[in-house]
Order: sequence, then structure tokens, then C-alpha cells
Amino acid sequence: MNTATTTLTLNEGYFAKRSLFDWLFALLVAVGGLYAYANYHPFMDVYEKGILLLAIPAAVALGWFWRPLRALMLLVAAFALLGIASYQGTDGGSLARAESVFWLKYFLSSQSAILWMSVLFFMSTVFYWIGMFSRTQRATMELIGSRLTWVAVGMALIGTMVRWYESYLLGPDIGHIPVSNLYEVFVLFCWMTAVFYLYFEQQYATRGMGAFVMLVVSAAVGFLLWYTVVREAHEIQPLVPALKSWWMKLHVPANFVGYGTFALAAMVAFAYLIKSQSQETRWHKLAPLWIFGIVLCFVPLAFRQSSAAAGGSYWLGYFIIATLIVGGILLGRRRIAERLPSLEVLDDVMYKSIAVGFAFFTIATVLGALWAAEAWGGYWSWDPKETWALIVWLNYAAWLHMRLMKGLRGTVASWWALAGLGVTTFAFIGVNMFLSGLHSYGAL
Repeated sequence: MNTATTTLTLNEGYFAKRSLFDWLFALLVAVGGLYAYANYHPFMDVYEKGILLLAIPAAVALGWFWRPLRALMLLVAAFALLGIASYQGTDGGSLARAESVFWLKYFLSSQSAILWMSVLFFMSTVFYWIGMFSRTQRATMELIGSRLTWVAVGMALIGTMVRWYESYLLGPDIGHIPVSNLYEVFVLFCWMTAVFYLYFEQQYATRGMGAFVMLVVSAAVGFLLWYTVVREAHEIQPLVPALKSWWMKLHVPANFVGYGTFALAAMVAFAYLIKSQSQETRWHKLAPLWIFGIVLCFVPLAFRQSSAAAGGSYWLGYFIIATLIVGGILLGRRRIAERLPSLEVLDDVMYKSIAVGFAFFTIATVLGALWAAEAWGGYWSWDPKETWALIVWLNYAAWLHMRLMKGLRGTVASWWALAGLGVTTFAFIGVNMFLSGLHSYGAL
């Protein structure tokens, strides 16, 4: 009896469940991390060394927790290293090679990879929506949409890694992790939102939410493309003094886990409302959804004020497309409702997204206060960005409190999550557009 019990316990142990590929993956991550430490530790301070060493077990744990990440990490590492190697030459490495080396020019330079990311996210959104309305090829179309999303995430990460290296080609004092301006953090937002969605897609064995979630990612891509053209934002710029800190490597990614999951929760909430109101025929009962759709469509027009000369026609087209999409969703709500997962699944995904986002946003806020104390001599200065970050935090703290203490669910929780997207969007972009302060990812 004791022997059987001991054997059962060992078989169910965490490490006993690891496959050969799990251990090979862990070995590759450890070798890569230690190689980076051995070669580049003279250029790091003690905090950056700590971040690198802690990233090794963190990456292994993530790969073991969700196995698709193992393949993603390995492929991104392989292609990023290929891109970095392609920059090498007799001159020791030059950005000019991005125009002469085939792989860099068309695929692996940061700008090429991010443009591929943009196209693939748009394509994945289209295929998810084709699957939503297809009568016979639904599973195939949604599968293509899911695979394209994975590839888009991979291209975003490859572009980010290569851009990091490209910044050092401009000069050792210019090199920095690419999370320092609005262009770079929009790339971060896109792939983080998509990765969290893909996790829920697998966990709940449904691709029905993809059509809604990828809309917000495509909207972010639309902004990114406009910002690239109008501001030439893809050009790598030196860091301002306040951003030359190891805190940035922690604060910004944690912040955008929050932004990404809050956006995901809002789109799932929108899907919940569409499904719950799918049988409603009285138009006055649907007024809140129509009002929301109208407000959502008019949001792009705000950007015309910030750059009327360069972006007016672009945002007019954006407005027209947004109007058609929202109107089509509301008119086709019955068919869409049939393809969405159950209300219970939608509600659960919304809750888990907000819970994860709130945890990371809290960590980011604490890290931001510590960073502010180092950079500006005070933990809190009531800067507009700080004030709106606090508003975002209080909004989701109240949402979770009502959920856990009062059992808030369903329609009210969904409308609240949608309102939270408005608050979060203003904290993310609106502060840069309409308010001034110490925080800025880039001028609009």
C-alpha cells in the first residue's frame, strides 16, 4: 500500500510530468540566458543582471505552463538571431544592410517584421469574421484566423527583438529595450492582447471570441500604421534622460499586460451583450448598444484634430469602416450569437482577463512610483498620466470588489467592462492628446 501511494505521488509530481522536450526547452533557455550573461554582463548594472537571470526560470515556467509558448519562443529566438546575424558584415554591422540583405529588407528588419505583423493581424480578423458567418467552412476559417494570429505574434516579437539590436547599431548610448515611445508600446499592446486571447481560445476550446477580440487589435494596428506614416515613428530615437532606467524594462511591460487584458475583457463584454440581446426585437431596448456603436465609430475622428493635414482622410476612412463593422454586428446579432460560446464562458473570460490585468496593473503602478522616486524625487506628483492610471486602477478595483463580494455578473458587469475600455483608452492615448505632463510615449 505504501509503495503504491509513493509511486502515485511521484507520478503526479510537477517535475515528473515533464517530457523530454520540456527538459530540452529548459536547457536551451538556460544556455541562451547564460550565454547572454557571459558575453554582455559588463554592459549591465546589477539590476539588469538580476532581470536577465530571473528571466531564465520565468521563461521556462511559462513554456511548461502553456506548451505552445515553447515553440513560439524558440522560433522567435531563431529568426531574431538570423535577423541580427544578417546585419553583421565587414564593417562590424550597419543599419544600411537592411536595404541590401534580402531577409532583412523583406522579412526580418524590425520595420519589415512589424509591417508583416500588421498585415497578418488584419487578415486574421477577416478570417475570424468569415468563420463567424460561414455556413459550411466555419471551423476552417476560424482555424486559419487562429494560425495567422500566432504568426502575427511571432513577427511582432521578432521585430521587437531585432529593433532592440538595431538601436545599439546606432550607438551604445542610444541602444534600449523598445518600449519607450508610442510606436513601440502599440506593438507591445497588439501582441500581448493577442497572446492572452490565444490562451483563452485554447483553454475554453472555442474560437468564437476571436472575431471580437481581434477587432481591438486591428484598431490598434490601424493607429500604428497612421502614426508610422505621419510621425515616421518607426525611426529609433535616443531615450530622454528620465527613461534611461532599468525600471522601464519592468514597469512598461507590466502596464501593458493590464492594458491588453482590459481591452480583451471589453471586447468579450461586447460579445456578451450581443449574445444576451440577440433575440430582442424592440429597437428602443437596443438603444444602449446603438449608442455605444455610434460613440465607438466617432472615436477615430478625434485623431483628425491632432493631425488634420496629415491624417484627415485616413481617419475619415477609418470612421466609415468602423461604422460598417459596428452596424453589421448589430444587424447580424442573431447569427453572431449562435456562433459565440455560452454566456457563462464569456462572463468567465471577462472576469479572468480583468483579474489578471488588475494584478499586473497594480504591480506596474507600484513600480512606476518607485521609478518616479528615482527619476523625479517623489513617488507621486499627480501628473495627468498618474492621475488617470489611478482612475483606471480604482475602476477595476471596484469592478472586482463587486464581482467577488456582491456577485456582479452579466449585463451590468459587461457594460462596466466596456466603460472601463473608454477610461483605459483615455489613460493610454487621450492623456497624450489632450493633456500635458511628465509622462509621454510620443507626440500626437
